[in-house]
Amino acid sequence: MSLFPLFSLPASGAAERLPLYTDVAMDYDAGTPRWESGNPVLVTGLEAVKSWAWRAVATARYRWPIFDWSYGCELEDLVGHPYQQDTKRSEAARYIQDALLVCPYIKSVNVTGTTFSGSVFHMTVAFSTVYGREEFYV
Repeated sequence: MSLFPLFSLPASGAAERLPLYTDVAMDYDAGTPRWESGNPVLVTGLEAVKSWAWRAVATARYRWPIFDWSYGCELEDLVGHPYQQDTKRSEAARYIQDALLVCPYIKSVNVTGTTFSGSVFHMTVAFSTVYGREEFYV
């Protein structure tokens, strides 16, 4: 699945049969796709999978009818619940893994560096792909 339907993931297949993944580059600080001369900037391989992963975590699962129910993340479900911090950490890691492991290009996900700053929860998401390892911050 992809935010941009022209560049979607294949439905299934072994890692050795996966085509080179192409997606739209993201400006992670602004939270928007990068554009140049009126066209989206395309990236391939590891950076493309990172773009997909970042958008998958940033998209609320089940909220948008345009997306399949397997796309997105349920992190918003933790907001407003009086869970203990350890429970929130555990559930956040599970939600991130559920969101990212639907991608055939992603082999493993590890959530680390979980901290609370007041009521704001921060974490590092590291993942291994068929192209190598990458991470981003949530």
